[in-house]
This record gives sequence, structure tokens and C-alpha cells, in this order.
Amino acid sequence: MKPVIRVLVVDDSALMRKLLAQIIESDAGIEVVGTASNGEFALRKIEELQPHVVTLDLEMPGLNGIGVLKQIMRKHKTPVVVVSSFSTAGASVTLKALALGAVDFVAKPIDFATRWPEVTQELVGKIKIAAESRAVVTLPELPPKIDKSSGFSGRAAAKLFAIGISTGGPFALEYVLSQLPGNFPGAIVVVQHMPEGFTGLFARRLDDGCALQVKEAHGGDLLLAGRVLICPGNRHIRVKRLPLGDVVTLSDEERVNGHRPSVDVLFRSMAKEFGRWGVALLMTGMGDDGAEGMGEVKDVGGLTLTQSEDSCVVYGMPKSAVERGYSLRTVGLKEIPQILQLLAEPERGKSAAAGDSRLLK
Repeated sequence: MKPVIRVLVVDDSALMRKLLAQIIESDAGIEVVGTASNGEFALRKIEELQPHVVTLDLEMPGLNGIGVLKQIMRKHKTPVVVVSSFSTAGASVTLKALALGAVDFVAKPIDFATRWPEVTQELVGKIKIAAESRAVVTLPELPPKIDKSSGFSGRAAAKLFAIGISTGGPFALEYVLSQLPGNFPGAIVVVQHMPEGFTGLFARRLDDGCALQVKEAHGGDLLLAGRVLICPGNRHIRVKRLPLGDVVTLSDEERVNGHRPSVDVLFRSMAKEFGRWGVALLMTGMGDDGAEGMGEVKDVGGLTLTQSEDSCVVYGMPKSAVERGYSLRTVGLKEIPQILQLLAEPERGKSAAAGDSRLLK
């Protein structure tokens, strides 16, 4: 039997602490070893109890959740699942927490009574994922101001990069995009498993932190050099080649692999429309969404990359593609920007599309 997962619940509301403890302990494999009502108390409890996972409220008096998270990431590396409000302000601070290294988040429901089974399944599932996740490697802090003066030009893209990412994604994606120059010659389309209502804020946060133009995708948006399009939550995204320019389309079709958006939907459309001129990248995330789509990209001569196990928070999505033989190269998180830049250069891109696999060695 697997060892029981030890959880510390941190929330300033006594009622919320009680409700969360009941939800968590409904699973026999998880034990709430303690609760804390504020940030200072939480840090002392972590030292004392050594929990496997912390559930963290972000809005607390005194040392707030972000302050607690920074200290956890710096000193303890204990996996954190954020339990936040679903307001616009709550979503913004939640995204900041994910970028700082929180594994995942669960939105506090307005009415626990009607959503109890759903919240239980989500929270218990994410705690189990967090318990098996890797500690996040601390990366250099991003500069407070980004120079976009030599950035987005509106030119047609030399190459298309499609990225699939899930658990641990905000942290990893923010790092990768921050390292790319504003005159990056490729277009990037991203499927990040994230609920509706968060992706617009996520895109704005990414745009503020990098020299590229980052925006939540709308149907008909052009694929342009230096532009990053983030698929909206609860929509599927595809790419399409048209005489007047390459664009993205959005749809509300059924979930694929349990997801909407689904990475497989994006990758398959890139394989169909771009053939050998597409690059598929699977990054940190749970499950196998994107693996079969990556196989189709490889079959038509496109390039396929996966993030390395040691740099993933959760290795599920990249692992599924590697095990099926669909990934041409595994790349560490800190190497990914350099590889993308290399493949986006027009001359090297032509060589890669012509089958020169040495570019991925």
C-alpha cells in the first residue's frame, strides 16, 4: 500500500478549514495532520509536521498566501495546492502563485452543498498529483520591466510552434517565453489546461513578462512572427492555412482525453495543415493529452520535443509521448528557449523541415 499523504490545511476561515479537512479526509489515502489560520502559524506547522502537501488560501491577514508560498518554495520545497476564490482579483493572485511554483489550484465554490462531490474529486485528485510531483527548480526572477521596442512586427511567421502544457505549466511557460526575443521569427500557439476565466488573465500576465506579444486567442487571429496565442479555457483551438494568412479557429466540440482545450486537437490540426513545417512541444503536465497528436506531427515530418523528466513538475504528458516513440528529443526546461530560437531561424528551419535531424541532437 502507498503511504498515507500528510496534508496541512491553511485558511483564515475556521469554517473553511473544517470543510476542507472533511473533503480531504473522505479519501482513506490522505490525512490532515494539521491546520493553520495564518501565514506565520503555517510556516511553524510545516517545520513541525513535515506535511507532504500544503493546501493554501491566498487571502489571509498578516503574512498572506503569496508570502507563505515564497518561503515554502525557498526553504521547504513542499508541494502546494492553492485553494482560492474565483473572483477576478482571486484569479490574478492565483496565477501569481502558480508562476511562483504552486503545483495547481482549486477554486473555492460559492455553494459547497451543491458542488461537494465535484470539489471533493478535484481537490483530492490534485493533492494526490501534488504529492507525487517534483519540487520546482528555482529559476531567476524575471525583470520588472520588459523592453518590447524591438518586438512584434506583424510579419508572417517563418515557422509554427504548438505547445501543450498542464500541471506546473504557468511557472514553466512564463520562464520559456521570458527568454525569447521580441523579434522571434516563429508563431506560437499554446494549449494550457486551465479553466475558463483564467486564460485571459494568464495571457496578460505572460505578455507583461516577455518581449513577445501574448494574447488570449480569438477565432481568426493570424499566426504571426513574435505572437503567442493562448487557447481560451473551455474551447478547442486549431490552426488553419488560408490564402490570405494562417489563422486559428476555436470550437465548442466535446472534450478530448477529458479536456477542453485538448492538446491533441491542436497538434492534429498542425500536422494536417503545416506538415513538416510544424514543431510540437509537450511540457509538464498530468495524463497523456497530446501524445497521439504528437505522433501525427512526427508522421508527417514535423519536429517533436518533450520537456525532460527532471525539469517537469509532473512528467505525465511528456512521458506518454516518449514511451510511444513520438518524441525526437527530450529537452531540459532551461534549454527549451535556445532550441526554439534555433529551430525558428529561417535557414535552420528549412534544414529541419527537410529532415535534418542533426538539429535535434
